[in-house]
Parts: sequence; C-alpha cells; structure tokens
Amino acid sequence: MEAIIQIENVHKHFGNVQALRGVSLNIEKGEVVVIIGPSGSGKSTLLRCINRLEEFDSGKIVVDGIPLDSAENINAVRTEVGMVFQQFNLFPHLNVLENLTLAQTVVRKRNKAEAYENAIMLLEKVGIPEKAQNYPLQLSGGQQQRVAIARALAMNPKIMLFDEPTSALDPEMIQEVLDVMLALAKEGMTMVVVSHEMGFSRAAANRAILMDEGQIIEEGPPELLFSHPKHDRTKLFLSKILS
Repeated sequence: MEAIIQIENVHKHFGNVQALRGVSLNIEKGEVVVIIGPSGSGKSTLLRCINRLEEFDSGKIVVDGIPLDSAENINAVRTEVGMVFQQFNLFPHLNVLENLTLAQTVVRKRNKAEAYENAIMLLEKVGIPEKAQNYPLQLSGGQQQRVAIARALAMNPKIMLFDEPTSALDPEMIQEVLDVMLALAKEGMTMVVVSHEMGFSRAAANRAILMDEGQIIEEGPPELLFSHPKHDRTKLFLSKILS
C-alpha cells in the first residue's frame, strides 16, 4: 500500500543551521506516528514541511499522491491536512462557533446551516458543546486547544498534524486534550504528533520516532523504543524524560 505521506531525503537550513539532514519517512494511511527528541532536533520543522508551512531546500514530499512542488499542489494538500499548534491560534474576536464555521464557508464553500451543524457536532465530539457562544479568552487552555482541534477537523482532513499540542497547558488540562486525540486515533485518523506525552504514545501510536540534530536516530513501536532502545542517543534522551 502506498504511503499517504512520503518524505524523501529532505534537507532544510536556517542560515548556517541545518535543521533537517536528509530525512526520509513514509507514513501509512491510518497510522499514528509520534515524534520525540530534544529541543532543536528538527521535529517541528519536519512537521511544518509536510504541509509546506516551512519550505525545504531539497528532497521530496508527497501527501496523498500530491507532490509539494507547486502553489496549486500546496493549496490542495493544505485542504486535506489539519494542523494543531502549541498556541491555540483561535481568532479572539470570534466566538467558538464562528471560529469553527469561518473556514468551512470560505474554503469548503459550505452554506451557513451546514457549517453550523458540523460545528455543533464537532464541539460535542471534543466535549464542550456548551461553549459554542463563548469567546476564546473565556475558555481554559485545554478548552481552547479542543476548539482548535475541532476547527481543524471541521475541514474534514485526511491527515492531522499536532505540534506539541499540550506543551502550553497546565498539567490538569493535558489529559482532556489527549483524550480527544486518542479518540481520533481509534477512529483511524492518520496522525503525526510531536509530543513527549509517553502515555499517549503507548496508548495510541503505531510508531515512535526519535530525532536529533535534524536526523531520524531510531524508530519502532513505542513500547519497544521506550523499553529497549538500541541507540545510545535514544537511551540518553529517554533517561531524562522517563526519570
């Protein structure tokens, strides 16, 4: 089966810093892949390259059969790929419902009634239907992140990218976001997640990947990678976050 995401020998520089050094990775449809690694290892850069929020210098990325090699193709891929960031990036002047319906009507060309119905359904899915009329600043961090996930899902993406979605949250709010992500994984959503939440990785991921200095150092099933890492760099990193 052809991978839904194909990454081939991708390089990326930021000035003199080489953020990605020949990264190659295939992700199958319905697979949940968690990427871990120290700060500055290239995790978020790789994630942002998948929907061309970050331009790469060389190599090839193909998403659902579409190569990221033209403006037209990039726009086509972005309509199929949802992304959730560390910061929630909600529009503060719009209420929750408006945040969820705006892109549906503008990009997906849905009528207001259809967009509204879809938004309500998604708010129920992420567990906060009662917050439909609230504004982002009236919500907790966990609630804002769940709205951000619902907004991404409103576009009916084939793939969801998560860039450390719980890192800005207070500890007691992390689980409510992870529960939504776990439910998505169980439904078969293709997901690429940059996160150090080991419980989520063990429960939801098919594969865990350790990156360091712009390269994939080691990959495998989470339980195997976390319990019996082969590479010394993996052992060192895990010893710090699992201790």
